[in-house]
Formats: sequence, C-alpha cells, structure tokens
Amino acid sequence: MYDHIELKVKDLGKAAGFYGAVLKPLGAKLCYDDAAMKGFGAKTPALYLAKGAGKGIHLAFTAPSRAAVDKFYEVGLEAGGKDNGKPGIRADYAPTYYAAFLIDPDGNNVEAVCLK
Repeated sequence: MYDHIELKVKDLGKAAGFYGAVLKPLGAKLCYDDAAMKGFGAKTPALYLAKGAGKGIHLAFTAPSRAAVDKFYEVGLEAGGKDNGKPGIRADYAPTYYAAFLIDPDGNNVEAVCLK
C-alpha cells in the first residue's frame, strides 16, 4: 500500500542517527544520503527524512498503473484536495517514476506513484 513516507526534521544529522539506530534491528539501513535528505529501507528507501521544518507529512501510496495515478489525482481534487503536482513522469526521481501529488484537507502532502 505504501511506497514511502517522508518526515520533516529540524536536525537531519540527529534524526538520521536516531532512525539509523532504531531501524537497524528491523533490517533497514541508510539507502539514500545527500545534504538535504536521508532515506532508510531494506533495499530501497521507504522512510525519508527531509531537512527543514514543515507542517504535516509526505505519504506516497503505491499505484498499480498510471491510470490509477490519474484517477487518484482526479478524485482527490473532487474530494477537497489541492493540487501539488499533476500526474506525470518525474524523470529527476527515476525514468519510469509516474506520480501525482495532492495536499489533503489537513495539509499533508499525499502522492500516488507507479514505477511501471
């Protein structure tokens, strides 16, 4: 159901140390590392920590098809969500990363992603 979750953190180094320690016994490790973001998972990141204070979280749902991403976006707008990125390829993430982003009624950034 979930592809990944992103948490905004005030101190990226401190948060990465904490999550690195608590996730290691669960089989997760640091899989992505740059100055603004760290990603933890078994093989690929499922939990991202992003530098900077922010409101809400980022939650990405796995979609079975690009048509499902399109429908997620369409019905999300009808249900009161706000546009935060129309459906399309995000080549800067990966060549087949097809996603759409919405802000839910509580200010959370929700995404549907299909990697096919």
